[in-house]
Amino acid sequence: MRIIVTGAGIGGSVLALALEQAGMDYVVLEQAPALTEVGAGIQLSPNGVRILEWLGLGDDLARFGVEPGAHQLKDWQSGKTVLETPLKAVVGKSFGAAYYHAHRADLIAALASRLNPDRLRLNCKVVSVGQDNETVTVTLADGEKVSGDVLIAADGIHSVVRNQVFNPEAPRPSGYLAWRGMVDANKAAHLGIEKQSVAVMGPRLSIVFYYVSGGAKINWVAIGAGDDAARESWSQTASKADVQKSFEGWYGHAKGLVDLTDEFFVTALYDREPLPSWIDGRIALMGDAAHAMLPYHAQGAVQSIEDAWVLARCLQQGQESKPADPAAALLKYESLRKDRAQRLQLHSRNAERWYHLEDPDKIARRNARLAAHAQNNPGGLTPQQVWLFTYDAEKAALGTDDEWRALREW
Repeated sequence: MRIIVTGAGIGGSVLALALEQAGMDYVVLEQAPALTEVGAGIQLSPNGVRILEWLGLGDDLARFGVEPGAHQLKDWQSGKTVLETPLKAVVGKSFGAAYYHAHRADLIAALASRLNPDRLRLNCKVVSVGQDNETVTVTLADGEKVSGDVLIAADGIHSVVRNQVFNPEAPRPSGYLAWRGMVDANKAAHLGIEKQSVAVMGPRLSIVFYYVSGGAKINWVAIGAGDDAARESWSQTASKADVQKSFEGWYGHAKGLVDLTDEFFVTALYDREPLPSWIDGRIALMGDAAHAMLPYHAQGAVQSIEDAWVLARCLQQGQESKPADPAAALLKYESLRKDRAQRLQLHSRNAERWYHLEDPDKIARRNARLAAHAQNNPGGLTPQQVWLFTYDAEKAALGTDDEWRALREW
C-alpha cells in the first residue's frame, strides 16, 4: 500500500514518523521549501505527549518543553485566580506523560530531524487530486502527477484537498481577532511570572501566556472582539499601540507582557461547521484539514497528533488484512476519531462565549461556578481535563479504550 501525505506540519510529520515506524510505503509532499515555523507557542497535553514519546521525542520534549505547575484562570482586573487545577504534580503520575509548553519551531525541528529524507519532497504544491477504484492521483503545480493507493490530506486549515473534494461550508467569521507575541524571559523577570499555564478572562478580551523554549521565552496569545478586515493568517503584523490600548486597565502580568513585546502578529478567527465525513473513497482528511477548531481548549495540534497515530495504525492493520483494503482502513480511522475531534470543535465554540462575558452579574456567576468547581475537586483535575488527558491513541486504534469512553465528558 503506497500512501501519499500532503503537508509536513505537526500532524503530517507525526503521521510520517508513525508510518516509518510501522514499515509502510509513503511519501510526504510539502509545498514549502523548508520545514520551519515562526515564533509561536504550543500546549502539549499528555494525550499527545505520550504519542511523541512513542516516536522517540521524549528527550527533546524534556529539553525544550516547560512543565507548568498548574492551569490558572484569572480575573482581568485583579489578577485573582478564579480556578486553579494542578498539572506538573499530578499529570505525569496520573496519565503516564507530562504536560508541556513548547515553541512550535522547537517541535517542528525535532520532528523534521527524524523524518526520512528519502520520503519527504519539498517545494511540492498540490493543485488538484483525483481517484478511481484503485488509485488516487495528486497533480502538482509544475504538472507532475504522483499516484498511490491512499491520499491523506494533512494540509492544514486552508486545505486544498478538503476544499476540492469535500465541499465544506464557508468558514464563519467569529467576530474575534487573535494577537500573538513573544518576550524574552529575562526581559520580563521583573513581572514575577511563574511557570504556570495562565488564561485571563476579560470583557470581550482574553489572554493566555506561558513559558516556552526551556523557559527562555514567554509566549502570549490574546483574543479580542473586532471587525478588522484581517485575514485568517498569522503572517500579518499588528500595531503595538492598538494592542496596548485594548489592555488598558488590565492587571500587571497581562498588560506588562504586551508592553514588552516588540513584534505583534494578528489573525482573524473563523469557525467551521463539522464536516459530515472526512473520507471520500481513498482520500482522507486529518488535523486542521478535518476539524479546525477555535483555540480555547488548546487542543488543535494535539488532536492532529492523535489523528496521526490512529490513522497510521489503521493503515497498518488494513495492509495486513487479506486482501488489503485501504478504503476500509480509512473508514475505521474516521469511526475512531471523528466523534472526539468534533466534540472538541463544539466545546471550543461554546468556550468563546463564557471566556468573554461583559455583564458583571454573568461574570460573577461564572466565577462563582468556577470557584465552586475548585472546591468540589480539591487538588484535582476537572472532568474536562480527565476526559482529554486519559485518551490513549493506541488503545483507541485497537478498540480497547472502553474506560476512556465511559468517562464523563464535560
